[in-house]
Amino acid sequence: MPQKTKSEKVPKQMQMLFDAITSRTNEVCKKNLDEEYAQLARQVTAALCRKRPSPLMGSRVNTWACGILYALGFVNFLFDKNNEPYMSATDLCEEFGVSRSTGSAKSKIVRDALNMVQLDPNWCLPSKMDDNPMAWYIQVKGFMVDARMAPREIQEIAFRRGTTNQFR
Repeated sequence: MPQKTKSEKVPKQMQMLFDAITSRTNEVCKKNLDEEYAQLARQVTAALCRKRPSPLMGSRVNTWACGILYALGFVNFLFDKNNEPYMSATDLCEEFGVSRSTGSAKSKIVRDALNMVQLDPNWCLPSKMDDNPMAWYIQVKGFMVDARMAPREIQEIAFRRGTTNQFR
């Protein structure tokens, strides 16, 4: 599955909103999560700022900041006690002063806008990428194949095309 290029660039008219949202996500990540979540939250926010029309317009900053981290938490199993870092959805929403239903609803909008799914290689924490089975899948003649199990020549083609993250 190809990795999308991620950026923190936003249109000028969205810069203030981007700064306000990422200020909140950075703050919550510093207090409760880590820099990987903070960086991905900035990249998600920027991607949403570049959407036309941007779904970020017309709601409170805290609501979107919560929805963005909630979406990333969904992708990376933040709400599973067996994972590190761990944070409950309720605690995450409380950090932003929003209800859990609001955080969940904004998360759904974010996930739909960016086609996010659990274990999505495009929004997976970098430290978890090696263990992410979705990062290794490629399509060969219409079939999903684990690139690590494919013949070497297929691995080389996939690698040249940038359709997998790495080969070992």
